[in-house]
Amino acid sequence: MSLGKGDPVPPPPGPGEYDVRFGSRDAAEGWQLLCKQASSNVLWAWEEMRKRPAPYPPTPRHHQLRGPLASAVRNGKALSQWQIEVTGAGRLWYLFDAEKRVCWLVKATTGHPRETD
Repeated sequence: MSLGKGDPVPPPPGPGEYDVRFGSRDAAEGWQLLCKQASSNVLWAWEEMRKRPAPYPPTPRHHQLRGPLASAVRNGKALSQWQIEVTGAGRLWYLFDAEKRVCWLVKATTGHPRETD
């Protein structure tokens, strides 16, 4: 099955949960690589996005990015950008749209993102 931009990260949300969607084809491909590398950690991260996309207080493994990475624009709307540490280097970045109850997965990488160095 080929997943791409705009596709939901299966399965669909349950009652009270947030929808998780791929924000890019690269994110979909990275997601599949992370699933092969650390499936239980990816499942935990997926559950976090579905149930607690903006945890308070944030944790060292799940928090909003800082500085210019703290937000990004999606469909003309500025959204907060969050990171989940899936493995020592693997990361998920997503844009959180509280109004539409959607998390847009924009980066999924097995290596540490250069942007945060």
